[in-house]
Amino acid sequence: MSIQGVQPKLSAILNFKKQKFEIVDKKGRYILKPQHDIFPEMPENEDLTMRLAGLIGLDVPLHGMIWAKDDTLTYFIKRFDRKGQNDKIPIEDFAQLAGLSRDTKYDYSMEKVVKLIDKFCTFPSIEKVKLFKLVLFCFITGNEDMHLKNFSIITHDEKIELSPVYDLVNSTIEFKKPTEEIALPLRGNKKNLTKNMLIKYFGRERCGLTEKIIDKVLKSIIDARPGWIAEINNSFLSPKMNKKYVELVDSRFARLNL
Repeated sequence: MSIQGVQPKLSAILNFKKQKFEIVDKKGRYILKPQHDIFPEMPENEDLTMRLAGLIGLDVPLHGMIWAKDDTLTYFIKRFDRKGQNDKIPIEDFAQLAGLSRDTKYDYSMEKVVKLIDKFCTFPSIEKVKLFKLVLFCFITGNEDMHLKNFSIITHDEKIELSPVYDLVNSTIEFKKPTEEIALPLRGNKKNLTKNMLIKYFGRERCGLTEKIIDKVLKSIIDARPGWIAEINNSFLSPKMNKKYVELVDSRFARLNL
């Protein structure tokens, strides 16, 4: 089951005079994600995971948490595909690039994702570093739902690059018995991923990164670990979910020998 696929989303604008969000049918500048019935604490989970992404230098849009009228927390994120009052910034997700749909967004592989970057991005070598860091981040934080629609390219001043990150959630701790570790198979595998598969095979062989660049990416993640734990402990998650998040992160660091 796709967590993001069942998560309710609302389009909104920010009324600065009243200092509140207003739900709209079109021309929204923000996306609101309230609580939903199936997965507990999803807004808290996404807000935290996006904060962790920012700590390792991933491009994270403005986001945060607000209290709803029913005293529950709602996650908000500012749309990065809008500017000014009416202008849209060109965005295409990787399902579109691959000629696939929402129904076939899992019918691909991480190796093919790299080829899409080579084909469409202005400076593929730079974007593949970002992709490598994002894939490691998702593995460590338990995001096993990064399908094709959760990767996008954006066009700025005729430069095509990976968009800011979005829909980052520790989906592993939401399931009682998670069966996968990655949405798009890597070397034909969706689980039991190893350091060799993620770093040597994906980073070095498929993304073509040098050892120096890989070491720099790994160092950014290792250096962020204390900040991650502090951020998790200070998050809006309940003590139970907090504990599960920390345990998952610790186990993934151990599997990567970091």
